[in-house]
Amino acid sequence: MKCGTVAIIGRPSSGKSTMVNTIVEMPVSITARTPQTTRNAIRGIYTDQRGQLIFTDTPGYHLNDQTLNLRLQTIAVESLKETDMILYMVDATRAPGKEELAIVEIVKKTRRPIVVCLNKCDLARKDKIEESRYFIAENIPDATVLEASAKKDDGIDEILIKLFSLAPEGEMLYPADSYTDQPVEFRISEIIRGKTIALVSQELPHAIYVEVSDLEQRPEDNEIWIRAFIIVERESQKGIIVGKGGANIKKIRVSSFKEIKPIFPDKKLQLDLRVKAQPKWRKNSFVLDKLLN
Repeated sequence: MKCGTVAIIGRPSSGKSTMVNTIVEMPVSITARTPQTTRNAIRGIYTDQRGQLIFTDTPGYHLNDQTLNLRLQTIAVESLKETDMILYMVDATRAPGKEELAIVEIVKKTRRPIVVCLNKCDLARKDKIEESRYFIAENIPDATVLEASAKKDDGIDEILIKLFSLAPEGEMLYPADSYTDQPVEFRISEIIRGKTIALVSQELPHAIYVEVSDLEQRPEDNEIWIRAFIIVERESQKGIIVGKGGANIKKIRVSSFKEIKPIFPDKKLQLDLRVKAQPKWRKNSFVLDKLLN
């Protein structure tokens, strides 16, 4: 039996989170059009008759001197140190740039097997795909290069076949029915945060966090009751999240409900979603602590 760890690295919006969610068939990592929505190294677990692969979805690697972004870079790099393999996601619709060169240098230093996924090949022009292939051949000639569309679940089987062939022999680290090792409260908060970002990213910066204040199981009613707060920086921002007549918060609740419900199969779900401002956000240390820990 095979059991291996796979660190996923790539530029922001290269499809890392979508890849993890597609492979494990559950929403374990935020997917949104806004770049850099993944703040932590998030693990997804895939198990079949061949064995088990544990995927770590890292924050998008982006060259920037801002304190928050430097912390995200550190999380991404640290995730590579103790992994068996690296899945390097390349957005085939974009030309390789300085960020790709920086990532190449990082992954080569790990001396780990590298599988490169040219993602979004359903959207990329042929010349763009060839440009990406040439870039990889020039910079990581020993890497395996595969084409895929994580969003459309196309080419995923080939990626899994290659990763299992590289994985070491070993016993499974998690039960066969596990798909993530993240606490349920964290998964719920990430789902809500992702839906919020997707809806209001034009009006608000994506430095929004969500706090699950109550998660109560009611066996007598076969019910799960959740209260969560979407927390913004200023009182004036609350209205953007709520929307006219509560339209935005309703959309966030409905879309979040659909993704949270599979976490509790065969249970009735009640989701109470509210918005509040946190004045302490004006202190950078508070922001970083909430977003990164």
